Amino acid sequence: MEEDCCATQLIYGDGEFNADGLDKFVKEVKLAECGLSYAVVAIMGQSSGRSTLMNHLFHTKFREMDANSGRNQTTKGIWIAKCVGIEPCTIAMDLNLEGTDGKERGEDDTAFEKQSAIFSLTVSDIVLINMCQESDKGLEQAAMNPLLEMVFQVVMHSFVPRKITLLFVIHTKTPFENLEPVLREDIQKLWDGVPKPEAHNSTPFSDFFSVEVVTLSSYEEEEEKFKEEVAQLRQRFFHSISPGGLAGDRRGVVPASGFSFTAQQIWKVIKENKDLDLPAHKVMVATVRCEEIANRKFNQLIHDGGWLALEEAVHTGPVQGFGKRLSSILSTYLSEYDMEAIYFDEGVRNSKRQLLESKALDFVYPAYTTMLEHVHSKALKDFKVRLEELLNKREGFTSSLRTCTQSSMLEFDKGCADAAIQQANWDASRVIREKLQRDIDAHASSVCSAKLSELNVNYEKQLSSSLTGPVEALLESGEKDTWASIRKLLNRETEVAVSKFSSTAVADFELDKETIAKMLQHLRDYSRNVVVKKAREEAAKIMILMKDRFSRVFNYDSGSMPRVWTKKEDIRSITKDAYSASMKLLSVMAAIRLEEKPDNIEETLFSSLMDGTVTVFSSQDRGIEASAYPLASNTWEEVSSEDTLITPMQCKFLWRQFKTETQYSVTQAISAQEAYKRSNNWLPPPWAIMAMAVLAFNQFMLPRLQKKK
Repeated sequence: MEEDCCATQLIYGDGEFNADGLDKFVKEVKLAECGLSYAVVAIMGQSSGRSTLMNHLFHTKFREMDANSGRNQTTKGIWIAKCVGIEPCTIAMDLNLEGTDGKERGEDDTAFEKQSAIFSLTVSDIVLINMCQESDKGLEQAAMNPLLEMVFQVVMHSFVPRKITLLFVIHTKTPFENLEPVLREDIQKLWDGVPKPEAHNSTPFSDFFSVEVVTLSSYEEEEEKFKEEVAQLRQRFFHSISPGGLAGDRRGVVPASGFSFTAQQIWKVIKENKDLDLPAHKVMVATVRCEEIANRKFNQLIHDGGWLALEEAVHTGPVQGFGKRLSSILSTYLSEYDMEAIYFDEGVRNSKRQLLESKALDFVYPAYTTMLEHVHSKALKDFKVRLEELLNKREGFTSSLRTCTQSSMLEFDKGCADAAIQQANWDASRVIREKLQRDIDAHASSVCSAKLSELNVNYEKQLSSSLTGPVEALLESGEKDTWASIRKLLNRETEVAVSKFSSTAVADFELDKETIAKMLQHLRDYSRNVVVKKAREEAAKIMILMKDRFSRVFNYDSGSMPRVWTKKEDIRSITKDAYSASMKLLSVMAAIRLEEKPDNIEETLFSSLMDGTVTVFSSQDRGIEASAYPLASNTWEEVSSEDTLITPMQCKFLWRQFKTETQYSVTQAISAQEAYKRSNNWLPPPWAIMAMAVLAFNQFMLPRLQKKK
């Protein structure tokens, strides 16, 4: 995208200064960022070809005069534009001053011409004078004498702190080598003839001006050659502020950031001065010079070796004596400023010193905050280490936290004092101190939560250990008072844990009542959940437990000895006892009873599944199950769904399956008893057995007696 020259009318034809337009221009071309690296070129002289020259030379877009429509005024007043593509930033200022070439101007414009000339000479580094010369007769036929006389008088009567370059651009066919000597001679004659103040009677022309002469071909007649010559001239404006450049004399240059203000003030003074004599503007000069000195000192500061080493060191880690070292560096440059600016206006000098100091402090502030971050990081790290050490020694959490916090905050305050800068009154340490306190609080909260969580886990393990085994044993016992025993066990173990936890948490952590209450409730809920979980686990294997209970009651006597199914054993009674024991176990497992509320689960199960249904099965007959309508439901009366472990319907189907799987044991017992009875019927009477024993003995002894005889 082509760069915009941002052409702006600076001063209107009636003398009004366009302050808003200038501020906008400065902002658009980013002039304030240029520092001292900029130049101003004022263009005056004959209007013929001036805009064309400027547009080709500086790539601006000033409106050009149409030769076919006659000579008319094209740029009223003073215009400024950025010279596109030229470095450093160069500002072109077009002054519509016609001298004695008066087709366009009347006598009323004479004052404006002189005011504009004074203004341009005061703010410009280069004055380009556009001339159309028809012969080699120098200035006599160029109608430029009045303009140059005015320029000379302005310079001698006004305060211009540097040498101005007068660049004569002459549109002519006369060879340069023929025209230049004549032009310089005419300029010298004109200088000699101009009335001078007494102070400058013998001052040579070269003390005020440098003269450069350039000839150009006619744009209308030789356009291509004109463009080539202009392109060569354009190159001279590159690096114009370097030594030996067109604007090489940089004494008293106003920094770019003050250009807008300076231009406004100069024009104001010129307009208010009736005799057109520019007074020595003490405050303005002081402002320009003091700002120049301040800028130079600031540039020296940012490239200072000591500062660069300190900055590099602080980015690596904390620097001992940081504040003292940085204060010394700042003091050096502020003192140098004081010495160089001592002769300027006191108010301006002090104001610029304050700005320099403020700018320098802003520059070093990031390093200062980096140093404070190091102090903050070290204090926080030490806090964490000390707190961990104390807690590992079994010190109380609250007392350890208080001790470590005080120690770390004291360490931070000492570090901030060491980093403090003498020239600054910053409150960054307060901000970072508050951040440190927040970080300490956050870490303390995290550690506290971790410790309390660890404590919680330990008590949960204790509760699990003290409840799981006993609850399992009680449930598997299936006694009538099983749940009463479980409730008693749960309350006892829970209260023991809660009591110990309360004293520990309050003593070590100083928790508020609400937090303690929540944590204690958590332990109570946890212990209850342990019981509930174990009950659900046991209920899930109810069939195995019932079969095991049946087997123990049916196959073993009260002395835990295996039963022998003789005719003395009442299988029907034993079977009923085994079924009853299994039924009690099922009723215990059917629901969770942690609240002491009555229920009719056992009665319902016995009445529905046991009464009239216990039948001893033989090989010839099978018992017929009674109906169980009370069990045709998914809920127990007075038992919530959350506390239900085995529903009535599930109990019915479990019992049916259970009886089917235990019928074989009963049948086997009956078969064993019947076999025992049959075997006892085959034996002879006791007297017969005795007789056979006697006969067998006699038969054995008879051969032995005969042998002895």
